[in-house]
Amino acid sequence: MNLFRNNPNFRQSYSGNNIRGGGLRLGAPIIIALVIAGFSYFRYCSTKTYNEYLGINQHISLTPEQEIAIGLQSKPAMIQEYGGMDPDQRAQALVQETGASLVQNSVASKTPYQYQFHLLADPNTINAFALPGGQIFITRALFNQLQTKDQLAGVLGHEIGHVVARHAGERIEEDQLWQGIAGAAGIAMGDYQSAQAAQQIAALISLKYGRDQELQSDNLGVRFMMDAGFQPEELIGVMEILKKASGGQSREEFTSTHPDPENRKEKIKEAIEQYRQANKQNGQGQ
Repeated sequence: MNLFRNNPNFRQSYSGNNIRGGGLRLGAPIIIALVIAGFSYFRYCSTKTYNEYLGINQHISLTPEQEIAIGLQSKPAMIQEYGGMDPDQRAQALVQETGASLVQNSVASKTPYQYQFHLLADPNTINAFALPGGQIFITRALFNQLQTKDQLAGVLGHEIGHVVARHAGERIEEDQLWQGIAGAAGIAMGDYQSAQAAQQIAALISLKYGRDQELQSDNLGVRFMMDAGFQPEELIGVMEILKKASGGQSREEFTSTHPDPENRKEKIKEAIEQYRQANKQNGQGQ
C-alpha cells in the first residue's frame, strides 16, 4: 500500500522538476558539473607515463621534446626578468662547471634534456629555478650568499632534480585537474562567487604537490651531489641561507609553496643517511 499516493501535499511538493519516473532527476547545472569533473579526472588518469630514470609512474602529457622547447622559448624572458646574464665570466664558468659535473656523474646524463646553467645578474632576489627541459638559473643574490662550491652544487643539484623528475609537466596536469574540478563545483553551486571560492580551494590543494616536489628535488639533489663527489651536508647550509633570507620566520607550511627550511633540513639528513647506507651495501664510498 502506498501511503503517499493520495496525499495532495506530496504530489504538489515532489512533482515536476524533482521526481520523475519514481527517481530523482538532477538539474542541468549539476549534470554539466559532473560531466566536467568526470572529464577532468579521466583526462588526468589517461596521462600516466613511466619515468625510467626514477622508476616511478607520473601523470604527464608533455613529451621531453615539448619540455625542451618550452624551456628554450621561456629562457630569454627569464633572463630579462632577472636583469640579464651576470657579466662575471669566472662566476659563470664556476656555475657551468659545477652544473656539468652534477649532470655527467648522475642519472641526469641519461636523460634527453639539454642542461644549461646560467648566473643571472639580479643582486637582490635570492632565487634559483629550473625551466622544463634543462634550463637552470641562479641569481647573483643567492650566489653571493653561498660559501662553498659544495653549496652551489646543492642548489644546482636541487634544480636538476626538478628537471629529471619532470615536475613542470606534473604540475601542469595537476593544475588542469584541480581547475577543472573547481570549475565544475562553481557550475554546480550556480554562482560566480562560489566558483571563485572553489578556485581558491583548488589552488590551496595544488600547493601540496609543489611542496612534495620540493622535497623530492632535495632528495635527488643529495643523490646527485654524492654521485659527483660533493659533500651533501652542504645542502643543509643552503637551507640556513634560505631561512635567514626569509627573516628567520617560519611560515604556516600548509599555505606556503615551499616546505619550511627546518623541515627540509630533517628530510635532507634522512636522504643522506639513505644514500650512504645504499652506497655501503653496493660497496661504494661516501
